[in-house]
Amino acid sequence: MLMFISFEGLDGCGKTTQVELLEAFLETRDFEVVATREPGGTELGETLRQIVLHGGKISPWAEVAIFAAARAELVEEVIEPALGRGAIVISDRFVDSSLVYQGVARGLGIENVLQLNLHATKGLLPERTFLLMVDEKLSEARVGEERDRMERESVEFRRLVGDGYRRLAEMFPGRIVALDGTQSRELIARQVRQALEEAGLL
Repeated sequence: MLMFISFEGLDGCGKTTQVELLEAFLETRDFEVVATREPGGTELGETLRQIVLHGGKISPWAEVAIFAAARAELVEEVIEPALGRGAIVISDRFVDSSLVYQGVARGLGIENVLQLNLHATKGLLPERTFLLMVDEKLSEARVGEERDRMERESVEFRRLVGDGYRRLAEMFPGRIVALDGTQSRELIARQVRQALEEAGLL
C-alpha cells in the first residue's frame, strides 16, 4: 500500500485542493491520513515559513538551507512517526519544490540541492508525486493580489520553475505523475485516484 504521497506544481496550480480531496477520499476508506504542508507542519517549520515566505531578501543557499531545515524537522516530527504507525502521509510540496525553485530557478543545480535534501530527509522521498502542470501565465493569474515572497517573483522565474518541473518528470518517471492542472478539480481528483489504484498502491 502506498504510504507517502506529495503534490507539486507552480503556485496556483491547485495542489492544495487536491491534497484536501485525496485526504477526504482516503478517510472514507478508513485509512488514517496525515496531511501536511511545506514549509511548515511543525512549530519550527511554521516559524521558518514566516521567515522564508514573508521576510526580506534571502540569498539562494540560505533559502535552500531554510527549506531543508524545515523539511528535516517535518520528517523527524511528523512524517516518520506517521509512516511508522501505518498512516498515509500526503504533503503539499516536498523535496521536488527545492529542486526546481532553488536548484533550477535560483541556479544552484538540481543535483546539489538533491544531495543536501537527501541528508535532511534521511533519504526519504514520496512513493508517488502528482505534478499539476499549468503555465506561468495561468499561475500568475491564479495567485491573486496578496502574495508571499516566492509568489512575487517574475513571470520568467515562474517559467524556469515550470521548466524545472518538466525536467523532473523526465528524470523520475516512475515516481512523478504529471497531470493537466487546467482541468476541473473533480477530474484531476479522479485521475489521482485512478493512478494510485492502477499502480496497485491503494
